Amino acid sequence: MNLPLAGVTVVDFTQVYMGPSCTQLLGDYGADVIKIERPGVGDLSRSSISDPDGPDNPIFLSINRNKRSVSVDTRTAEGVAVVHRLIRDADVVVSNFRSGVMERIGFGYERCKELNPRVIWASGTGFGESGPYAHKGGQDVIAQAYSGVMWRRESEDVPLSVYPTTLADYTTGMHLMQGILLALLARGSTGEGQKVEVTMYDSMLHMQMQEACMQLNRGREINWAAMPLSGVFETTDGAVCMVGAFKENPLRDISTALELDEDLSARDEYATLDRQFEHRPQLQAIFRERFASNSTEYWVKRLEQVDILCAPVRSLEQALADEQTAVNRMVLEMQHPTAGRVRALDAPIRLSSTPAQVRRVPPRLGEHNAEVLAEHGYADDAVAALVEAKVLR
Repeated sequence: MNLPLAGVTVVDFTQVYMGPSCTQLLGDYGADVIKIERPGVGDLSRSSISDPDGPDNPIFLSINRNKRSVSVDTRTAEGVAVVHRLIRDADVVVSNFRSGVMERIGFGYERCKELNPRVIWASGTGFGESGPYAHKGGQDVIAQAYSGVMWRRESEDVPLSVYPTTLADYTTGMHLMQGILLALLARGSTGEGQKVEVTMYDSMLHMQMQEACMQLNRGREINWAAMPLSGVFETTDGAVCMVGAFKENPLRDISTALELDEDLSARDEYATLDRQFEHRPQLQAIFRERFASNSTEYWVKRLEQVDILCAPVRSLEQALADEQTAVNRMVLEMQHPTAGRVRALDAPIRLSSTPAQVRRVPPRLGEHNAEVLAEHGYADDAVAALVEAKVLR
């Protein structure tokens, strides 16, 4: 099958999560992703957790399929020359190092452009190339804190905390992929490559578009977690998430679903949305008391009968086992040479004619050294000499 990115070669310096999530999707849709790794160490996610499979642990396997690993020592002139040769033939160079690192190791934008004027040089950093925080490393939790995302919570009495999923990494990785695709489209018209830059800081700000526009223009905070008719409420066996919105009078329907003795919307203190905001603590107390009296299944059924948006609060384990996950074909299986049977999440973008494919399982460190170099003009004895010199390991 001629996948959308077939024929696109990516030289991939990324590691951990933000960059690899981007390059895995490029590989899922056909790109030849050549992953540049440090000899003996590799991508930091190979060692970020203790696992029986060591460098081929689930964290690494989750975001590195459809890639080939070249383990080359770029601290040597010979190693730099190897990578330069790869870049001459590449369409895209991707990194997510701290600002300035690619320049220091010999692979900055200007150098790559000299080698290959058509190359798209894409970089994901924490804060960008300039400004007061440019020197800081990019990390998911730090981006949450700097951008205001961590500060925003249901109410001030809720303790500040880390969002437990890598929100900034994933969002920035998807923006990085979008930038690369846009640059590839532009090159189709101009014939020229360009620099693509995304930052975790900008991605987290951009996620708050609505809130930011309200703050900038009205000086007013919008907090979707503090809506008076919405929330998470414990039941006898779990919890229900309810969103009382998008209806003419959702409180009336909530009153019916919760089997209250009266229509709360008929009370003067709850008659309008502004009044509901004023009396949110009282409303929420009523909701909590009612939800605590029966099961999650019972209340979800009752709310759905009156068309109030709701859902049981699931664990990830429950979500992965859900029938909808299977229907959407979101879990795939791979047979890895060292890790054995591996299950991971599939690409979430569905294309009817050219869907994502697993063409390669996640690579072992340096697995494709000889293969990739041979494709780029290195004779067997030249590869052997690089191995002997420990440039390739």
